[in-house]
Amino acid sequence: MYSKILIASDGSPGASRALNAAIELSRRLHTPLHMVCVEELPRFPTTVDEVVEECSAAQKVFDEVVLIARKQAKAAHVKLETHVIAGHAVSSIVEFVEREHFDVLVVGFMGHSALYNRLIGGTTDRLVELAPCQVLVVK
Repeated sequence: MYSKILIASDGSPGASRALNAAIELSRRLHTPLHMVCVEELPRFPTTVDEVVEECSAAQKVFDEVVLIARKQAKAAHVKLETHVIAGHAVSSIVEFVEREHFDVLVVGFMGHSALYNRLIGGTTDRLVELAPCQVLVVK
């Protein structure tokens, strides 16, 4: 069914539920699991120092997310490879999926108001629309 599974995580509660589902899917299919976290870059940075500061702060957050994910995967006897990349979430994840040829992308659902989704759009919605593979959304 799936030979290469990717979980996209931002450390949110929705991503935590998605991680649990991805670990279980990987365990059942005996398939290695990959996790990607995207260090969000500022849309319009004013200085190089601002970019460095943002990346440093994000790395600290993702160190904890990666550590927790590795512990959960190990407890389930699932091989987990983690990737922390810099960029903008949707485009970076879509490019990563394309480059690494994943069969399925697992993402968490974070509910926002209808107004928020109309004005800004949800990351999950955009990944479902743009990802070049199947997307499993975990609620």
